[in-house]
Amino acid sequence: QVQLVESGGGLVQAGGSLRLSCAASGRTFSTHAMGWFRQAPGKEREFVGAISGSGGSTYYRDSVKGRFTISRDNAKNTVYLQMNSLKPEDTAVYYCAATHAGLSASNSAYSYDYWGQGTQVTVSS
Repeated sequence: QVQLVESGGGLVQAGGSLRLSCAASGRTFSTHAMGWFRQAPGKEREFVGAISGSGGSTYYRDSVKGRFTISRDNAKNTVYLQMNSLKPEDTAVYYCAATHAGLSASNSAYSYDYWGQGTQVTVSS
């Protein structure tokens, strides 16, 4: 079993930055690809981005490319989501997730085996 805990959410003004962290339990963290998803009130959960187990590859939805960066530190069992140039439409609960599969289907929530509880990000205008 893998347990994931997100942190770093909060309230920020449009144009600002925020860094989310996701701490994972277990000794097999480096064998899992990690994804970030978000869900706004009344909307479906949507893919934000993902990173391979080694950290060598990343993949993002078009609306966050150039603004968001995913990284990981396998020695600390932690994955990060650096968010810059934040917009009000980025407001959502952000979730991290882990999968034993690679990045081939990382944009699908069904590919993930473990999920965190989420952290709220609110961007004001």
